[in-house]
Amino acid sequence: MNQPAPLDPSATPMPLEKTHLRLGFVSLSDAAPLVVAKLLEFGHAHGLTLELSREPSWAALRDKLLSGQLDAAHALYGLAYGVQLGIGGPQTDMAVLMVLNRNGQAITLSNRLADALAEHRTLPQALATLGRKPVFAQTFPTGTHAMWLYYWLAAQGVHPLRDVESVVIPPPQMVAALAENQLDGLCVGEPWNAAAEARGVGRTIAYSSEIWPDHPEKVLACRRDFARSHPHTAQALVQTLLEACRWLDGPGHRKEIAHWLVRPEYIGIDETLIARRLGSGNEPDATASVPNRLPVRFFERGTVNYPRPDDGVWFLTQYERWRMIAHRDDYREIAAAINQTELYRAAAKNVDVPIPAEQVSQVLMDGRVWDGSDPDAYVKGFDIHA
Repeated sequence: MNQPAPLDPSATPMPLEKTHLRLGFVSLSDAAPLVVAKLLEFGHAHGLTLELSREPSWAALRDKLLSGQLDAAHALYGLAYGVQLGIGGPQTDMAVLMVLNRNGQAITLSNRLADALAEHRTLPQALATLGRKPVFAQTFPTGTHAMWLYYWLAAQGVHPLRDVESVVIPPPQMVAALAENQLDGLCVGEPWNAAAEARGVGRTIAYSSEIWPDHPEKVLACRRDFARSHPHTAQALVQTLLEACRWLDGPGHRKEIAHWLVRPEYIGIDETLIARRLGSGNEPDATASVPNRLPVRFFERGTVNYPRPDDGVWFLTQYERWRMIAHRDDYREIAAAINQTELYRAAAKNVDVPIPAEQVSQVLMDGRVWDGSDPDAYVKGFDIHA
């Protein structure tokens, strides 16, 4: 294994409030930064010892995070925001310390529905061939996969709350559910889309980067009271995970992490399925010929990792769109409180990671532009909503 470079001996170490941290994750390829940080012990250079805990579902991870059994976690962006608002579960003030990755998710259809889509060309016509309400799975009600699935359906004229049945299934159980004909489609992270194709039970027809190129995905999340009472520890943890994300951009390191993720305590499936969609980190999927089929990104000189509040505001607009919450005028304040930008900036400076632009303009699959400038007008501009 390639070992992390030692810290600058002239640097003054911070007094850490806690040095042993338990981090939760779900069996997905984008848990790679946590696995790298643990196996290469990047935390030691920052005064930390890391313990990883694989959780069976996002709900289980949430519950352990809120109970204090986990100090922080690899989490869906929307999980942190959903808990902050108390949507469908307990309300607790949350903190997003950094973004762990962008892209890397996909939508896979059953073979029958994929064939119908190829024949009829439009999704509404393909769904009509089923003769019943289609069933699609996502992984958590306020999570990224639910939002990507809803956005993708609506952009093609299918109402996600009326025209289909949406069910929640933990990522590792998705392929079995598809194989048993319980689902017509699913939205999940890798390697589970690749695994469905390998088993011959479904076909990937859209990458999440086609919905929103370089969208935010998993974050390093914790309770806000933990970040407030352990500020030096939280900063050291961000520094550790930034080192891990930077390592993943190194030559050959995606192949190396795929070899580690195959271990049963992490993902435990065929290494080729993990490696297939991790790619090199610098190029699109080798089999892709569709615009915006982009690779999972972990670092890219820090452009991935800054917890930009506007990204969080986007999730709030979608919760309003689907009536998970009533309209509010304080989306910016909510996002500014959750996303720990000052803590991140301090951590990034300590490990020589540049800070990207605070505001960016992005075009999603339906042509709608998101730049965070007017959340209210953005929500009102959708033709399909709850």
